Amino acid sequence: MKKDFLCLTDWSLEELEQIFALTRELKEKQKRGEEHHLLKGKTLAMIFEKSSTRTRVSFEVGMYQLGGHALFLHSGTTQLGRGEPIKDTGRVMARYCDGIMIRTFSQQGVEELARCSEVPVINGLTDMYHPCQLMADLFTVIEHKGNYRDLAYCWIGDGNNMANSWINAATVFGFELRVATPKGYEAHPEVVERAKKLGARVLYTNDPAEAARGAHVLNTDVWASMGQEAEQKQREQAFAGFQINADIVKLADPGCIVLHCLPAHRDEEITDEVIEGPHSVVFDEAENRMHVQKAIMATLLG
Repeated sequence: MKKDFLCLTDWSLEELEQIFALTRELKEKQKRGEEHHLLKGKTLAMIFEKSSTRTRVSFEVGMYQLGGHALFLHSGTTQLGRGEPIKDTGRVMARYCDGIMIRTFSQQGVEELARCSEVPVINGLTDMYHPCQLMADLFTVIEHKGNYRDLAYCWIGDGNNMANSWINAATVFGFELRVATPKGYEAHPEVVERAKKLGARVLYTNDPAEAARGAHVLNTDVWASMGQEAEQKQREQAFAGFQINADIVKLADPGCIVLHCLPAHRDEEITDEVIEGPHSVVFDEAENRMHVQKAIMATLLG
């Protein structure tokens, strides 16, 4: 039976830890220059309705390193851009390709695509979730801290798809998470409610200092995500004080690490000083997108 990668809470702790183990193995092979063609002859359709840098390159290069082939399909140059239902696209792509990755707006659209597709579907980002990025973030934590357990995680900023994904991760992996957002910009209530029902250890606050105090991992994202550019000025006012800067880092654990999924608006949600400073592991995190996604593709398509 085929399995999709749409949301972290669809997967068990054991399954996700197996992906981390495979990520480590594949990353070591790649660093040693060893071939690891687990997907030789396989093809991945990559559907983009949102612009991309890291997602496209990491999936495309990763698929190549696995011995397969990736096809870039932008909605503006496909029939999706002319109104073809996504379920029709999914049915056809499943007859050509071995898997589909999609980066789009609607989580419901991704779920519909997965229902109608006979091959695995990977969520490359929606407005609701960004599970591949979250797996890369946690793998980076494991590399720098030895494991993801017994750590306090802090999210400062918008209650966006990344905040939702961190809450999902706290639910599955069981770590402590503090989420600091301005009033009116909280994480999605459905995600919050599910986490509460499942006993996740998540503190929700409107005070960044409360969230950061003693934290081992600090994390943020842009204040205005794709599709919210018209709100930029309004959000700059609402998010004043919700910046990861030297003062916030001083409140955290002395050995803390700082994450950002990129692209960053330097000196808005995070200062240039911090992203270039000794606590930052942002570019290790960006690299790990490729390694984690290779493990996800190998798990689903292999």
